[in-house]
Amino acid sequence: MVEIEKKYRLPEGLRPLVVGELKELGAEFVREDFEENTIYGGEVLAETGAVVRIRRADNKAFLTYKRRMEDRSDAKHQLEYETQISDAGAADSIMRELKLRPKLVYEKRRQTWRFRDVEVVIDELPFGLFMEVEGSVTSIKEAEMLLGLEDLETEHETYPMMTARLGVKIGEAIEARFS
Repeated sequence: MVEIEKKYRLPEGLRPLVVGELKELGAEFVREDFEENTIYGGEVLAETGAVVRIRRADNKAFLTYKRRMEDRSDAKHQLEYETQISDAGAADSIMRELKLRPKLVYEKRRQTWRFRDVEVVIDELPFGLFMEVEGSVTSIKEAEMLLGLEDLETEHETYPMMTARLGVKIGEAIEARFS
């Protein structure tokens, strides 16, 4: 599956305006989650520029593989496979047996909205507030226009990249946590 999304830095004062606009335009609030994301690294992943992640959110866990695809648009394109897993601890043990080690850990508070043909998420991380719009390139452009986002700064760094740059080294991993 190819994931297409565009990420923006969201100034704190703009958050209530965006949420108000989503409500006014009939967007559906889906849920709010607290997540812990663990990014694994290893030789085979470094060779391909891919990442493997275990995401824990509420009582669910997901295993994800992502690899960025070359594209000239301002929306990010990446190959993504994701599946829900029943035991994040067992999945972590499998990763370690495969010589993959936790390299980055970051926490995130996420609000998810459905708006027309896109998913809009507002993400709060220890190092900032962001918004992502996911869908087709055309749907993202339409949502941008309707929500008045054309002037927002596009963020090209991934959360793992930001965590590596702004997090704190704890043991072998770099972490970005709220507490």
